[in-house]
Amino acid sequence: MLHFQTFIGGIFDTNAYLIQTTGGNILIDAPPGSSEWIRSLGVRLDLLVLTHGHPDHFDDAARIKRTCRCQVAFHKDGIPLMTDPDFFKKRGFFLEAEPVQPDFLIEETLKTDLCGIPFRVLHVPGHCPGSLCFYSAEDQLLFDGDVLFAGSVGRTDFPGGDHSLLIRGIREKVLTLPDETTVLPGHGPQTTIGEERRHNTFLQ
Repeated sequence: MLHFQTFIGGIFDTNAYLIQTTGGNILIDAPPGSSEWIRSLGVRLDLLVLTHGHPDHFDDAARIKRTCRCQVAFHKDGIPLMTDPDFFKKRGFFLEAEPVQPDFLIEETLKTDLCGIPFRVLHVPGHCPGSLCFYSAEDQLLFDGDVLFAGSVGRTDFPGGDHSLLIRGIREKVLTLPDETTVLPGHGPQTTIGEERRHNTFLQ
């Protein structure tokens, strides 16, 4: 069974998830304070995976890469957002985070191995270009960034946002997962696919 811990950091209460396995340790997203959290745990970090390129999710990424000497990975469409320090300022949003370079890129695929864990990777843009979800079929867990929340969906008013694209991606890729799948979002409490399919008003 997949063992993970949750950290909540920054003014937006952004969730990060630390997955520890015999094959290595993975951190999903890096909100403010996550670098100090990892250090306080005394955990060796092998890989930092970023679900998407909004600053509240990669604020500590460059710091973690330096201090933990781990690899960093995200989708190619997130490169402009996470490597250009002025990306958001040039578009009228006063959001910033230290840029971080990827060591490798992750694409949508039915199966990829991350530190020995098989994940199905879903590319679900609309909230943000390059938004990725990571699904463990064995453990029925979905780490979905800001795609789907308990009773809500990701906002689409930031650069590259597209509400129709997001809803279509959720319906075609996320809601096709088993009802029992636990959804671990980038903000707020966990939920399940079945709960959101039945009761999420944004998806009716």
